[in-house]
Amino acid sequence: MTPTARTVVIETHGGPEVLTLTDRPVGEPGAGEIRLRHKACGLNFIDCYQRTGLYPMTLPHALGMEAAGVVEAVGEGVTHLAPGDRVAYAANPPGAYTEARVMPAAQVCKLPDAISFDEGAAMMLKGMTVQYLFHRTTPLKAGDTVLFHAAAGGVGLIACQWARSEGIRLIGTAGSDEKCQLALDHGAEACINYTTEDFTARTRELTDGRGVDVVMDSIGKSTFLGSLDCLKPLGMMISFGNASGPVEAFNLGLLAQKGSLKVTRPTLFAHTADPQACQEMAAMLFDKVTSGAVKIRIDQRFPLDQVAEAHRALESRRTTGQTILTLD
Repeated sequence: MTPTARTVVIETHGGPEVLTLTDRPVGEPGAGEIRLRHKACGLNFIDCYQRTGLYPMTLPHALGMEAAGVVEAVGEGVTHLAPGDRVAYAANPPGAYTEARVMPAAQVCKLPDAISFDEGAAMMLKGMTVQYLFHRTTPLKAGDTVLFHAAAGGVGLIACQWARSEGIRLIGTAGSDEKCQLALDHGAEACINYTTEDFTARTRELTDGRGVDVVMDSIGKSTFLGSLDCLKPLGMMISFGNASGPVEAFNLGLLAQKGSLKVTRPTLFAHTADPQACQEMAAMLFDKVTSGAVKIRIDQRFPLDQVAEAHRALESRRTTGQTILTLD
């Protein structure tokens, strides 16, 4: 009999109510694939975008982009992993919300013994996102200033610590005084409560009117234009998420008017498509964590069968730090 695993799937796009837990056959790995048994799964905004159809998928489809666990079997041609290896990943195709799965091996990374499965499941997508923001998108050096939106979220708290470890001045934004304090505790030099302050004006004050070198923005529609006004001439706007909705069309001439600004819309999976690059990015992340420079803060844990409530909490911004789905 083919073993099965509890797996979260959607048969139609929509709200959290479309998430369904079902038993699915696992199967055996083919060439270039592995079978792994998950210990914990990560939760990310991209999962919500796929569920709603903002990022359409062929349906029905399993959800989830990151997890950690133990390799059970490897297919032909897989040389960097072996049965029994502790691993973690953030990778396509979606399907991480499950007890076990068969998937491509190339973007799966060995997890150091010093990092727990819960931490591994929580850190890969967000941590490698921070890695490409700081090291693969635009040159950054000690002394540069970054404005980082949603600084108390999962990506944000890693970014605050990462910036501090590299001497980069990070100004954060968050939606409450409590969340601002959390960002400050994790290394932000300053944090702006955007519900009580104009983040553009305050950023200008904090930089003596000069503006910041880079804006890193996962909020999207509601913060995009204001963020452009936070940049110094020749500054870089990195729009890497859509929490408030996708950025609307704008006049490209604005970039010239505001100081020859640069704008990019990167995705993690473009950076990790090359297997060697993916492994190198993960290695840098693992070094940051094992050295203590970055601590992975898991503030929410939901059992797999409560995945709909986990999505509701994430979308309503009731979460801080990392959120994982547990399988015990």
